[in-house]
Amino acid sequence: MWSWDGNWIYYDIRSDANGSVFDGSRIERVHTRSGEVEVVYQAQRDACVGVVTSSPVENKIAFIHGPEQPTADWSYCAYHRHGVWMRPGQGTEVQHLDARDVLGPFTAGALRGGSHVHVFDDKGEWVSFTYEDHVLAMNPTGGQSNQRNVGVSIPGRRVTVPKTHRRNHDGECFSVVVTQTLDDPEIGTDQICKAYEDAWIGWDRRDQPVGKRQGRALAFIGDVVVADSSSSDATRPNSSRKQTKSVPELFVVELPENCMVAGSEPLQGTAISRPAPPAGTVQRRLTRTTDRAYPGLATDVRHWPRSKPDGSEIVFLMRDDNGVIQIWSISPNGGLPRQVSCGSESVGSAFSIHPSGDLVACVIGKSVCEVSLSDGRVEIVAEQNDRFVCLPFAVVYSPDGKEIAFGGAVKDNERTFNQIFVTESKRSK
Repeated sequence: MWSWDGNWIYYDIRSDANGSVFDGSRIERVHTRSGEVEVVYQAQRDACVGVVTSSPVENKIAFIHGPEQPTADWSYCAYHRHGVWMRPGQGTEVQHLDARDVLGPFTAGALRGGSHVHVFDDKGEWVSFTYEDHVLAMNPTGGQSNQRNVGVSIPGRRVTVPKTHRRNHDGECFSVVVTQTLDDPEIGTDQICKAYEDAWIGWDRRDQPVGKRQGRALAFIGDVVVADSSSSDATRPNSSRKQTKSVPELFVVELPENCMVAGSEPLQGTAISRPAPPAGTVQRRLTRTTDRAYPGLATDVRHWPRSKPDGSEIVFLMRDDNGVIQIWSISPNGGLPRQVSCGSESVGSAFSIHPSGDLVACVIGKSVCEVSLSDGRVEIVAEQNDRFVCLPFAVVYSPDGKEIAFGGAVKDNERTFNQIFVTESKRSK
């Protein structure tokens, strides 16, 4: 992740080549001109840290912090982590982004579990995250299940919690869950059982009336439930058992100006129910792909939908009718999705959008490419060779759009090391 001024690239360290093992103890940064490497944060007491993101407007970063002095009943997992933030170069201390309170009565503005992938909005103010719930993961009798959801942390209102549990802590922000999932969504409806891979929608929407301030909104992937006609049980004569499958679709959640007001259910949840979205939250489904040859977004390539800077389109990955993963876009107001790329090779990585809103940077095949969002034209900007192999991780434009950072695996004798590479955007030439 680039720093707001383009001078640094932040990253975490992990032991495995695939980057799937969360076991790093440091957040580092490398200077984009000198190549100087700095340790920004060193975790203590056996904690692990990672997934660092940066503010787009100031010197501030956020990242996941795992439990210090982990124990058998509180080791690192999706509901035992939280967000922290800090200002690199201004000390080595971090502040808790989200408060935690895991014993009832719970505290409004505090979470009861773990947050993950903390992303600043385009003004560097609110922070989004995905969330899982410790309280429900402990399987309370008659309780709802722990499901992944999306939430936001709002600065300016510090949350203090009772220290009734050794893992409770205060937070600098008021944090709420903003999506709604159900244990048993109705088949064929817009109800979902999982919300994940969120992205802020651009603040200035072209389709809004002049002078009208567009409120904050997030795009995310939500899993709907459909009947599974391929199941043997579903086709068996006289079978009363309904077989289902989940399909990942694109959703939007529109946030009220004040996310600190509860709706019909408490923001903090109860001992048997999930935290509830604030009053005035609107959750909408954008894509309807269940009748396509390859239903759903392409979640086997892990990616986050991305909004154009002006919020006029949301970009995502989905298979075409031949099964090739392509770049698609859709208006946040809904309608039919538009296929952008039309190549014979699948997009194989997460992607980012150029600050102009005209290009997407991603890995296709064995190359880092830029794809025009207007006509789908693909240009190769870096090809793997005997020096490195392109990795299916983030491919990220610099703040000025002149450069692209990406990951490459470099072999040194019998060992392979993941490194950061930078190449020029075609737009800069």
